Amino acid sequence: MRDTLTHWLINANFPVNPLLIDALLITLLLLIAVVADLMTRRILLKAVRQVIKRSPMKWDDLLVDFKVMEHLAHLAPAVLMISLIPNAFADRPNSERILTLVVSLYLLFVICRGLMALLSALEALASRHSNSNKLPLRSIAQLAKLFVLLLSLILGASMLIDRSPMVLLSGLGAFTAVLLLVFKDTILGFVAGLQLAANDMVRCGDWIEVKKFGADGAVQDVGLTTVKVQNWDKTITTVPTYALFSDAFKNWRGMEESSGRRIKRSLHLDVQSIKFLDEETFNALSEISVLSPYLEQKRTEIGQWHDKHPCNHRQLTNIGTFRAYLEQYLKQHPLVNGELTLLVRQLAPTSEGLPIELYLFSNDKRWAHYEALQADLFDHIFAILPVFGLRAFQAPSGQDFQRLTN
Repeated sequence: MRDTLTHWLINANFPVNPLLIDALLITLLLLIAVVADLMTRRILLKAVRQVIKRSPMKWDDLLVDFKVMEHLAHLAPAVLMISLIPNAFADRPNSERILTLVVSLYLLFVICRGLMALLSALEALASRHSNSNKLPLRSIAQLAKLFVLLLSLILGASMLIDRSPMVLLSGLGAFTAVLLLVFKDTILGFVAGLQLAANDMVRCGDWIEVKKFGADGAVQDVGLTTVKVQNWDKTITTVPTYALFSDAFKNWRGMEESSGRRIKRSLHLDVQSIKFLDEETFNALSEISVLSPYLEQKRTEIGQWHDKHPCNHRQLTNIGTFRAYLEQYLKQHPLVNGELTLLVRQLAPTSEGLPIELYLFSNDKRWAHYEALQADLFDHIFAILPVFGLRAFQAPSGQDFQRLTN
């Protein structure tokens, strides 16, 4: 090629200058590379896209979506130039070496970008699997991309200094401490990601709560170094992946996969309102359908007790009857899950009165419906307290003190 160009310049009466010939050859090679690139992308790549679109398989569409074929299309002009450079610069070894190095570095760059895009396509393909949220796909993909990038840098450096890559690798021992420091978060994040996946501790879509970092929402992405959480106020919090493995956090997945959502709330009763049931109150409460079987049972039980132990008098209390009413009321409530634990228990008295705690599970786990059920239950409970002669405890307010002064 060089001889042909030299003869053509001599015949055209142009001055023959080695630098001019080098410039013309480089320009010619670039033109050939541009033509090859255009033909590859406009003809071959277009045909490949049409074949992929008509294909019934879905995985090959990802090669187009992530531009894997577009990156690989740049290989054609680079390979063509490498094959033509030795012929064009046969008697110019320095120029041949420099041009071959430049094109080789470009070829390495194209391969690196193609592999990066291919890894992204593989990640997207794997994420379509039903069990994909159980694996740290993003962490694995990011680690693979990091490996490809490091390998490309090592190969590029070996080309620049004209040494074997093994020579560079053998000299990395002196920089091990520096590398560990630089990639500490990456290494810890990858190890933590594997542990999180192996123990099924967190998945994309899980509702987690990490108080240390102010995160309370759904996991959007589990990355190599960070976990992205969208809080319920639509803000985004990033949590280090290793923090989920080393520190404590709450995962609400168990609640979402169960058949109910827990309600655990207590009300405080005024101790001075607790008393024995008199006959009038007993008869009034017997009119309540959910409570009448309990009262009849207790009447029979107490009557039999008195026949056997006339000196030890037993009598029903309004607080005990109230607890029995709550249990029966909750068991018959259509929105309360009767198959899970249901308790109405009395806690130790405090300076704020006698706590009565409700422990139950709602059928509907949706937040708004769950809160509405809690509100409806306690609306009813506070409203029915006077029927049992009970009062809710409430600390004195400004109005109470004003009444005293008046």
